Amino acid sequence: MFIELLTIIVEDYDRAIEFFTKILGFDLVEDSPSLTNDGRPKRWVTVRPPGGGAGILLARADGERQVAAIGDQVAGRVGFFLRVDDFDAAYERMAAAGVEFVTSPRAEPYGRVVVFLDIAGNRWDLLGPV
Repeated sequence: MFIELLTIIVEDYDRAIEFFTKILGFDLVEDSPSLTNDGRPKRWVTVRPPGGGAGILLARADGERQVAAIGDQVAGRVGFFLRVDDFDAAYERMAAAGVEFVTSPRAEPYGRVVVFLDIAGNRWDLLGPV
């Protein structure tokens, strides 16, 4: 058993794809036309970190409730964790690309960590070895 996908609600498919592929370095796994449960057009967009692991379904908000959840999917907590082998290189690359960091890098018993915001405003931990 494994987790295949998690969903992040986004405002715009293309901006989200660009953020996850160009800035975070994820692979675009699928971008296919699809339909909502009531037959309206949408896209099925999934990204995944290189090398595998759980993917992310980038879902464009549909309706007021989903629009309100953009950037607040886990009520302001860090809800997503991206582990990298080279913390300094990833941090510098992301900072140069304009990623918003909401804390300074620090060392914890589990590794180096800094909190950043994704394209939707959700909080992520960037994690690396000590």
